[in-house]
Amino acid sequence: MPTIYQAGDLNTNSLVVPNLYTQVQKPATLALNGVSSGRIGLVGTAGWGPLNTPVIAGSMGDYLAAFGAKQPLATDIGLGVNIAILQGASDFRCVRVSDGTDAAATGTLAGVSLTARYTGSAGNGITATLTQGAIIATKYTLTTSHAVLGSRSYTGTTWTAIAAAIAADASALVVSTMPETVPALAAGAVTLTGGKDGATPTTEQFIGSDGAARTGMYALRNQGCALGVLHGLTDNTTWTTQAAFGLQEGLYMQCCGPAGDTITNAVSMKDAAGLDSYGVKLMFGDWLWWDDDTNGVMLVPPQAFVAGLFGGLSPEQSSLNKQLAGVIGSQKAGLASTGTVQTYSDAELGALFENGIDVICNPAPGGSYWAVRGGINTSSDDATSDDTYTRMTNYIANTINSGMGAFVGDVINATLFGDIRAVLLGTLSNMVTAGILENTASYAVVCDASNNPQARTALGYVQADVKVRYQGINRFFIVNLQGGSSVVIVQTASAA
Repeated sequence: MPTIYQAGDLNTNSLVVPNLYTQVQKPATLALNGVSSGRIGLVGTAGWGPLNTPVIAGSMGDYLAAFGAKQPLATDIGLGVNIAILQGASDFRCVRVSDGTDAAATGTLAGVSLTARYTGSAGNGITATLTQGAIIATKYTLTTSHAVLGSRSYTGTTWTAIAAAIAADASALVVSTMPETVPALAAGAVTLTGGKDGATPTTEQFIGSDGAARTGMYALRNQGCALGVLHGLTDNTTWTTQAAFGLQEGLYMQCCGPAGDTITNAVSMKDAAGLDSYGVKLMFGDWLWWDDDTNGVMLVPPQAFVAGLFGGLSPEQSSLNKQLAGVIGSQKAGLASTGTVQTYSDAELGALFENGIDVICNPAPGGSYWAVRGGINTSSDDATSDDTYTRMTNYIANTINSGMGAFVGDVINATLFGDIRAVLLGTLSNMVTAGILENTASYAVVCDASNNPQARTALGYVQADVKVRYQGINRFFIVNLQGGSSVVIVQTASAA
């Protein structure tokens, strides 16, 4: 009787019985799908939510449901998400950190202790109401509600049943603690109090630990982020640590100097840190004025503006001269409403750019708007110092890393070499179609006997050599104008 096999399950060299044997083969992979080049990993503070845990957010609604209202702090994750969304970003992994003095709000209702699920001041806005059923008097409903976090309801005939329903709800706002003697249900209400956010986390708490239980920045590991922001952290002793993490994970880390910094001090801080890496973009400490819809006019770090801009741009694009939204002034320029405007001189900009420090200012080469003025990272090597080198290198490397591992374990032969070439060439060809690479002359792939001699393949090694030429960025646009009544214009005939 004919039998169906999955490819590889049938040894065709040992068949004895004449029959029909159908082998189902998986479709050939011709190309890898590009990884996200706009996902932002944000580490900072919040008034609610899990600590040291990456939380997915794609909108302000997602953020508010997970972390509560934005707070008037430079380290607040919500501010970073809000600013970045306005620039075009829409994919976040948010990690809340604290200094350890945060506390959960508590309250007692009908003899049962209720504790906010998470620490933070947002817990103080939770109300818990226990109501008796209008039809079945033995049934009670516990409703927990919060103006931003929403409402949850649990029904039961005993506190034990209600507590079990709360424990089964992964999105519950509270945790219940029963006394040894379970009390009877009784209608009532309580507002939780005592929730605290704690003080500003230390540098060590922002960076965190890379152990089994990752915390802080290291909680972003393996999250597929293309950009990393420790929101409001300005400690220059962390910059090389952030650079190392960015290079390991393929993240473009967005760092910044302290508010109100001077150019001389910024250069000294960078030199003292020993920062020279394409993995970090360092923004000058000229912080920006932002009119927040919750907290009013605030001075905020520039990191989220740049990360958000990248979050909406494909990887071949630079931040240079791209208009930013929501900026109403800077420390140097002042608030636009005051009418006092100070700009950077070419000498000041040159001093920053020569030392691998970027800045957001107004005007930009394209007009009177706020924009990133340099489009550079902190590398001192001209070949790697542009935004696009970092983003393109990370994008291509992460795309290859996401799918080429499927070839490990295959038999080394000409078929394997051909399959590897086909996938790599198909992937790079798709980048041409998307405009990320210029044309098919922009890349080359070698994977055959020429770079895989038998002496190496016998030991299990297979090598693919990939070369990719990125598109350049117009940084110095020169227009030669010759004018005057004596200028001779030579007309050339246009092609028919």
